[in-house]
Amino acid sequence: KNVLIMVDEEGDLSIENQSERNQAIENHRRWIDAAAQLGCHSIRVNLYGSSDLEIWKSTSIDSLRKLSDYASASKINILVENHGGYSSNASQLMQVIHAVDLPNCLTLPDFGNFCIDKKENVCIDEYDKYVGVEELLSKAGAVSAKSYDFDSQGNETTIDFQKMLGLVKKAGYTGYIGVEYEGNRLSEKEGILFTKKLIEKFI
Repeated sequence: KNVLIMVDEEGDLSIENQSERNQAIENHRRWIDAAAQLGCHSIRVNLYGSSDLEIWKSTSIDSLRKLSDYASASKINILVENHGGYSSNASQLMQVIHAVDLPNCLTLPDFGNFCIDKKENVCIDEYDKYVGVEELLSKAGAVSAKSYDFDSQGNETTIDFQKMLGLVKKAGYTGYIGVEYEGNRLSEKEGILFTKKLIEKFI
């Protein structure tokens, strides 16, 4: 019972339009049911929708509260990943999680997803990844160790894994750490194995 379902493209949970948001909530409920049938512990959701911060927060709280209430009956957790937009602003995301205030509404800190805003595919507003991971770890239901590339010593070239995994240990997190390679130089399998080896070096 240690499987997580990653839910994408099932509607925007933070959209202002009430009927569209209700449909997104309904779509996600089906995945909660599927997770329960499969023996999973959680589903991961995204918080996409409004470009207005206060509206994003209020709609996110509403959707997460409804999903977490529904999921509690089957003992499923609702995990929110920092996955672009306002969800990559860890401080704002934690305000949402604390406002929901339900034990099964948690975070999924990803080491690499802290770009809040992009312009022409270039990040123009990025949250400090180490600060962000530390903040999100206080309510973590899972962790994603993201990697992009490695140097000749096997160290990640853009993320200090020793520092990141030190934060994970400091937070007292003892659950699973997912491995995610998003680079282009290595094959998917090679990238995953390099990332796994680096985690094992520091955990």
